[in-house]
Amino acid sequence: MDKISQKDIDWLLNLNKTDALQGSEPSAAKKKWLQVLFWALLIGGLGILPFFILIRTSIFLNLSFGWNGWLALSGGIFATVMLLLLYVLFLFRRTSNKKLLLKFSLAGLGTLVFAFCFYGVMYLSSVNAKSDEVRQVYRSMHPILRVAIATTTLADGDLVITDIQRAPADYAAMGIPLNERSLHFTQSSGYVHAIDLRTIGHNEVRNFLLRSSFKIMGFKTIRHIGTADHLHVALPPSY
Repeated sequence: MDKISQKDIDWLLNLNKTDALQGSEPSAAKKKWLQVLFWALLIGGLGILPFFILIRTSIFLNLSFGWNGWLALSGGIFATVMLLLLYVLFLFRRTSNKKLLLKFSLAGLGTLVFAFCFYGVMYLSSVNAKSDEVRQVYRSMHPILRVAIATTTLADGDLVITDIQRAPADYAAMGIPLNERSLHFTQSSGYVHAIDLRTIGHNEVRNFLLRSSFKIMGFKTIRHIGTADHLHVALPPSY
């Protein structure tokens, strides 16, 4: 048998080293993409969480403790400000003057969240309303539902409200039986507790995500499929 030269040994060592490096490259690339995905999901989740806390806390206080819409919404604003304050304190945790940071953060965050809610309860863009009639009765809607709509339009600018307030005569005009317990009527709270959202012309993935989002926030949803395909979203009255 021929003797193995030092040159052959070096060639084998280099071959093994090359194979090892080539085998590690996909793992390193995969790990990098997983890290990017993790941070993207984390940042996205942290961005969505304040809006979820705002609506979910408001609904919880309204339904579980019987707080009226405005008081419950105030509780949601408070919870959201506290969450955002934790964000700020974490990001600027190395700041020496914590007292000053806390003071300005509370003032700024409180103003920001209040301004958003004020915008949500007072204004509906014509882009998000089927007709001028829908815009005219927008403020007849429960305030928590209004803020939820404003929140949803941030993610879905094509959201369209097709119906809000109804009268018994509207059911006859639509050719459907009268529903005396309809939440489209003004409730004891003084507000309408239901709206219809357009689903026609949108893909089913979007419609599924829209419905799921409202359900997670605490609303009741019903998908009506037919010639008047729409998503019915309602806030159960707090008795």
